Amino acid sequence: MFRSLRRALCAAAAALLLPLAGTYTAHAATAAPTATHAPTAVPAASTAAGAGYWHTSGRQILDAAGQPVRIAGINWFGFETANHVVHGLWSRDYKSMIDQMRSLGYNTIRLPYSDDIFKSGTVPNSIDFSSGKNTDLQGLNSLQVMDRIVAYAGQDGLKVILDRHRPDSGGQSALWYTASVPESTWIADLKSLATRYQGDSTVIGIDLHNEPHDPACWGCGDQATDWRLAAQRAGNAVLSVNPALLIFVEGVQSYNGVSGWWGGNLMGAGQYPVQLSVADRVVYSAHDYATSVAQQSWFSDPSFPANMPGVWDKYWGYLFKQNIAPVWVGEFGTTLQSAVDQKWLAALVSYLRPTSTYGADSFSWTFWSWNPNSGDTGGILKDDWTTVDTVKDGYLASIKAPLFPGTGGGGNGGGGGGGSTAACAAAYTVTSDWGGGFNADVKVTNTGTTALTSWKVTWTWNGSQQVSNMWNATYTQSGATVTAVNAAQNGAVAAGASTSFGFGGAPGGGSVPSLSCTAT
Repeated sequence: MFRSLRRALCAAAAALLLPLAGTYTAHAATAAPTATHAPTAVPAASTAAGAGYWHTSGRQILDAAGQPVRIAGINWFGFETANHVVHGLWSRDYKSMIDQMRSLGYNTIRLPYSDDIFKSGTVPNSIDFSSGKNTDLQGLNSLQVMDRIVAYAGQDGLKVILDRHRPDSGGQSALWYTASVPESTWIADLKSLATRYQGDSTVIGIDLHNEPHDPACWGCGDQATDWRLAAQRAGNAVLSVNPALLIFVEGVQSYNGVSGWWGGNLMGAGQYPVQLSVADRVVYSAHDYATSVAQQSWFSDPSFPANMPGVWDKYWGYLFKQNIAPVWVGEFGTTLQSAVDQKWLAALVSYLRPTSTYGADSFSWTFWSWNPNSGDTGGILKDDWTTVDTVKDGYLASIKAPLFPGTGGGGNGGGGGGGSTAACAAAYTVTSDWGGGFNADVKVTNTGTTALTSWKVTWTWNGSQQVSNMWNATYTQSGATVTAVNAAQNGAVAAGASTSFGFGGAPGGGSVPSLSCTAT
């Protein structure tokens, strides 16, 4: 359910350009509970799990080495609003907030965005650059700021899930497209992001669209409203350019006359599963909320909260319990002010399975939200954007899970190295393709913790493409393999920073190749 945003201003931010507000509305729906199913305990997962790209097996998410992992994270919103950037940067440095997330034990960040950030001329606003805050974000557009957040999160051992939250910053949409943002734009922008972060396993996947709701259906067969079919089209498009990503698919509102939370009804997924061109990539996502968002019939059931496991089983939990697919509760939250909400959160945390008992054989989750300015839930941070709501955070303690190998601390996620080892990652984007030729840009990001003095990027095309000219780098080509070396002016790259080079080639661009980046 989409919440109404409310600015939380503190004295430290009063002199800054104030953030713009968006409005989210909540809608109530009803459903009957069903019987609960007893979980089965399994050994806990290794604390070293999480390196590389992930895939699924039955109800579990596995890392590149086949070890089970648990997403236990937080939503940090703002890119989807008219600020075009995560909120709170009017008060704090982005790195300090990611460090704080890490210190509290959150291992994943869900980053909502709108398609507005892909428009030329879109720039972030309400960022404080005083006193050394956010200095490396000056002059960057929204996507470039997202790059910095992803890079620093990876260094800290956090993964990132990108969430297409809204078609534009004006508001949420029931369907994945609108009159002004057609399906073709939605898919093109998803592919652009998938390509942008190709080779950077900090970004583990994309949540295709936030909270589909009526008239969105599941399994009805109508191309205009069947969310399951749209998710297959979009998921396959993403995998066509980055087959390593997980595809997160939310539910709908109503199925066979039974309604629930927006995005929270996955009753049809068992009979009508999302089937993608790459196996073991689908993770289903449910949203669930308390009375501070909207009233539901189950909250007034005489057996509440004992009835709640049956409700969750019916809507989405069965997918996990029947070993059909992993389930990630992408959003859940509450102001925690009422006794009903407190009982609801305690029951949900228990249902999601404590890590100490089940390890990573558990439901995954990202709490809504990090931000205090979500009007009907509040956040983990209080209104000063610094102080932690220790009561709310404390409810989540039993379901938090280990951090993942960091790109700056010895892990290999995202191509980084350990300690002061130089490391880099490269992302390849075709900027124009006219059939007989094409132009492309390659972004080189320093993913290590020490400055680079030089770098080299190598790739091998599947087709007959030849480089015709290159700028901001020199190159050699042997057969289909190209090696590009930095120019004199862009070999030095600070930790967390990026540079780029471009080239022209022929014939057409073809499929995007995999890139390797070597740094010194």
